[in-house]
Amino acid sequence: MASKILLTGLLLITFVVAASAGNFNQDFEITWGDGRAKILNNGQLLTLSLDKASGSGFRSRNEYLFGKIDMQLKLVPGNSAGTVTAYYLSSLGNTHDEIDFEFLGNLSGDPYILHTNVFTQGKGNREQQFYLWFDPTKDFHTYSILWNPQSIIFSVDGTPIREFKNLESKGVAFPKNQAMRIYSSLWNADDWATRGGLVKTDWSKAPFTASYRNFNAQACVWSSSGSSCSSNNKPSANQAWLKQSLDATGQARIQWVQKNYMIYNYCTDTKRFPQGLPPECSIA
Repeated sequence: MASKILLTGLLLITFVVAASAGNFNQDFEITWGDGRAKILNNGQLLTLSLDKASGSGFRSRNEYLFGKIDMQLKLVPGNSAGTVTAYYLSSLGNTHDEIDFEFLGNLSGDPYILHTNVFTQGKGNREQQFYLWFDPTKDFHTYSILWNPQSIIFSVDGTPIREFKNLESKGVAFPKNQAMRIYSSLWNADDWATRGGLVKTDWSKAPFTASYRNFNAQACVWSSSGSSCSSNNKPSANQAWLKQSLDATGQARIQWVQKNYMIYNYCTDTKRFPQGLPPECSIA
């Protein structure tokens, strides 16, 4: 119970929202990798692989403007140093918005680093990094992004780990106007990913493989004709995520994660921001 984000309110004006329990053949397209990305088991499983020649990646067929996105991942096992598995939402262009999960590989026995970031209008630099409280290579775990007009909440197995609130009234930009696709890739980043680039990828361990299943989206699908979300008069509980926020239990869970597992927070990095921390750090 403590690991669940609970609902604080229901919509009085409801919306028509696309909800899809995923089939990778229907919901995604492989974008690069020359055969290194594979959709298996009648669309129920997707794998990405990386070798010395290339990584691989995929993206959603739909674009979304707000949604609750869940994906189960099982990360590269063993010596994954130098590799990055990225799973994120992003729009396009120089002033793009982006909501990031990135999993930074490590030597066997050393923990993965979960790297998160939020870009608004092309500006990022909002990194928070965490260790996980389990081995993410042994089994599938659920990584979720809740993005609604009030906030962005990152969760792992239903436990919230980070919240980025809409503080536009305080002059902080918030992603709300640009539709985003879901992207994921597995690639070599041994110039920075593990211990700042000190540990390089061991290509004798290739191919490296990450696996995906149980994609689920409750989301507003964006198209040339606009959003699939439109007001109507029929009450529905399926769109509760549009008003969902952290209650006291959710706030306590975030504090527990950040106290015990957070290893970097841009909001405390005064050396990086000698002119003052970003405004959301003091008013969030």
